[in-house]
Order: sequence, then structure tokens, then C-alpha cells
Amino acid sequence: MRRTLADSTFLRVYVLLALALLLTFGLALLGLAMVDQVRREHYREQLVDPPMRVLTAWVDALPEAGRQAWLASRAEQLDMTLRLVSVDDLSLNYFSRSRLERGRVLVMPRGEHGWRLQRLLPSGEQLLEVDLASLSEQQLRGLTELLAEWLIRVPDDGAQQARLARVTGEGIPLQLSDAPPEGLDARQLARLAEGEVVIRLLPGRWSMAMYRLLPGSEAQPRWLAIGPVKAFEPLPVSLLLLLLVLLLGVLAAIIYLIVRGVEARMARLELAATRIAGGRLDTRVKVESGDFLGRLGMAFNGMATQVQSLLRAQQDMIRAVSHELRTPVARIRFAVQMVEDMTDDPAIRRQLEGVDGDITELDELIDEILTYARLGSETANGAEFETSLVDCRAMAERVIEALRPLHRDIHIALDEGPEVEVQAEPRYLQRALQNLVANACRHAHGRVVIRLQSEPRLVRLDVEDDGPGIPEAARSEVFKPFARLDDSRARRSGGYGLGLSIVQKVMAWHGGSVMVDASVALGGARFTLLLPRRNATRA
Repeated sequence: MRRTLADSTFLRVYVLLALALLLTFGLALLGLAMVDQVRREHYREQLVDPPMRVLTAWVDALPEAGRQAWLASRAEQLDMTLRLVSVDDLSLNYFSRSRLERGRVLVMPRGEHGWRLQRLLPSGEQLLEVDLASLSEQQLRGLTELLAEWLIRVPDDGAQQARLARVTGEGIPLQLSDAPPEGLDARQLARLAEGEVVIRLLPGRWSMAMYRLLPGSEAQPRWLAIGPVKAFEPLPVSLLLLLLVLLLGVLAAIIYLIVRGVEARMARLELAATRIAGGRLDTRVKVESGDFLGRLGMAFNGMATQVQSLLRAQQDMIRAVSHELRTPVARIRFAVQMVEDMTDDPAIRRQLEGVDGDITELDELIDEILTYARLGSETANGAEFETSLVDCRAMAERVIEALRPLHRDIHIALDEGPEVEVQAEPRYLQRALQNLVANACRHAHGRVVIRLQSEPRLVRLDVEDDGPGIPEAARSEVFKPFARLDDSRARRSGGYGLGLSIVQKVMAWHGGSVMVDASVALGGARFTLLLPRRNATRA
């Protein structure tokens, strides 16, 4: 696995991105848990804020000497621990002090179900600290009694409403009304009239409410309603999953766009490499940045420039050598002709004719080398060539007329069929077809057939002969320069080993291909030219 990751850049990228995705997933879960925890703490603060306001306001209104006794009696009533603490005696951080100074309540968990509550007195000199082990029915009744007792300390209705408004929080609605609470049965109303605290559960809304008839209001009854106090509801699992899916979807989209950009740049690099492999050595990669892909593109361009330069130098050397060979060959031919004119000896003349044939063969070889070098040089230099609409049937007839006098013992025929036209460079395409037909004539026993086929996306030209064919294992070798076979298609049967190489270069230059297989009709070899159809001049 380590070896695979070391060899594949993209695999490493995807693995790292997958790990980043998993890490983000874990962080998202942690973040949602923290959000839920913050909501829970906010809920607790809202829940304890009204009773803590009442307690601190009441304690602050008492004289210093009576505070401790009052706290002790209320602690027994509420089943809580109440005490006054100096702010300087507590080790509070900056944020806790700021919350206390803003009149907020600090809620700190103690044990499994216990809380510690802290709030500054309105005077700001001391802090009321409340410890409770758990929230019980006794505490709910005690807090309701405490609030009712605190309200009746001011007999005026308007003053009671104003006092109640000062302690009403967001989490616990508080209200005074002249009508009895709705939804209570006769027994609960009787208990209210007797001065008891009635706690009503609302299971449909997962909440509860407390009711109390204000003491001393029998002549004009007034009821205190606390709640409904809703239970804390964690975020639904479905909502959590939806949020996670949305988060992962957004992250996946971002990763996809990043990787797609990298992949697109690599695809352009791959396309450039493919074009260079196809002979378009003038292809270069557009360098867009200085990152590792940009540096790779610059290195690729440097490599392509070096390859093109080396190939150009090689082709220039071959062309120069071939041109230089023409001069001594012409001198030798002139000298042979002079000697032939100076003698009538039949033996000498036969030898001179053989020398003249060798010179002709050497001249043809030089022409083949020059053609091969010219094609390679134009490919290396990225040269453009003009194309035109070529009538393939007329071109094949011209090739037959040119080769028939040279191979009188071979029957060269063009198979019947429709007119076939293709966009190509006429001179080079005819040279490629002529090389194939000449090659077939050298190895055929008596017949060579040219077949033309027009397909929707390409044009096919087949050249078949009735010769010995080409072994399947050697078919990929025949297109190499100066290739030789060990059977009848060898050097002694003619050819210089460059004709088929020239055909391959011409077809590659046109964006087509050449292949060889066995001829079903004649039993020999079948060479096939495949040319793609184009509607515009190729650059």
C-alpha cells in the first residue's frame, strides 16, 4: 500500500482528501455537539434566571444582620444551599466576571444532576451562590411560594405587575391574572383556593406549569401562573444528519472543483504528450502558474523543445548528406556513360550496364532518404500543409498508369465502386498510395487490387496482392526504416526499406493510420490506409 501511494500522485491526493473529509466530519460532529451544549447551557440559564433574580433582589433588600438567617430558612424551604460570597474570594476568569457584571447567572454543573448557581446582588458588593443536588417537586413548589410571597410584599396591583416584569425571563413566562387558570379540573381549582401550589404537566408539549393563588387576595382573587416551562429538546437526529450531509456535500463539491482543476491541467499535459507522440513536435503546454504543475509544464516544454531540436538536427544532417551524395553519383554516372561510349566490347558494356543500374538504384535510394528526411523535418518543425479535396479514384488511376509500364507482368486493377473524396494533401497522399502499390507489385505473383471504401467518419484505401504475405509476428516491423524480412519480402525482391516508413509518416501527418493484415480475396498481404474525414484545412 505504501508503495502504491508513493507511485501514484493522484491516489495520494485522493487519500489525503478522504482523510481531510473524515477529519472534517469529526470536526462537524464535535461542532454540533458543542452547539448542543451551548443550547443546553443557555436553556439552564434561562430556567434559573427568574428565581435567582427574586432571591438576589430579596436578599439585597434585607439588612446585613438578617441576611444569613433568611438564607438559612429559605434553604430549608427550597432544599437548596444558599450563601453569600465575596466576589474577591472566587477565582473567576474574565468572561465569568463580565457575565456577572452584566447581571447574568453563572450555571455550573455539579455531579450528575446538580448545579451551582451564582449571581451578583443588585448592589454589586456580594454574590449569591446556590447549590442544588437536583430539581425536585419540593423545589418547584418552594420557588413558586417564594415568588408569590415576594409579589405580595407590594399590595398595589400595578406595582406587582412591574415587579413581576423585572424578573420575567425568556425561558419562563410569568403572569398575574384575575381569572383562574384554564385547563384545571375542579379538584385542582379547589386546591388552588386552599392556597396550595398546583403543578400541571403538559405531556403533549413536554412542559409543565405551576399555579398559585396570591396570599391575601381572597376578596379580589389573583392567580400567579409560572410557565409553561418547556423541557430541553436536543437537536433532532434527522436535523443533525441533514446538516452533516449538507456540510459534507459542500465540502465534497469544493474538493471536486479543486481536483477537477488539477485533473484538467493534467489532461492538457496528457493531450500535449499524445500530440507529440503523434509527430506534432511543435506542441507546447500552456504554463498558467508557478506551482508544481506549472513547473512540470515548463519541464515538459523544455523536453519537447530539446527533442524537436535533436530531431531537426538529425533530419538536417540526413538531408545534407543525401544532397551531397547526388554530386558524386552524377559524376560516376557521367564517367560510366563516357566509358560506355568509348568501348564496343560486349562484356565491358554489360558490366557498365550493371554499374549504371546500381547508380540508378542509389539515386532512387537518395530520393527516398530525402523524402523521409523532409517529412521528418516538417514534422519536427511543426510545418503546416495545405489540403484540398482529393478524388481518390482518379488518384488511384494515376498511380496505376505510372506503375503499369514498370511491372508489365503484374495485373494492377482498381476495384469498382462509388466516387470517394477526402480532404488531404494531394501530393503526399498519392506518394503514400504509390509506395504501397509499388511494394505490392514487387512481391505479387500476378495480381494487385486497389479497393476504395467511403465510411461516415473515414475513407479506407486497401492495396492487396497475391504474394506470399507477411508473417503476423513481422507486421509491426515492416514500417520501421530499412526494415528487412527473412522471407520473399526481403532486400533481393527490391525496395530500400523506406517506402512503408514514408507511408506511415504521411498518414500520421494527416491524422490517419496505416496497417497490414492478410488479404482474404487474394491470399497475400493487404495494406490499408485510414484517413479521417475533415471539412477544413488542417493546421
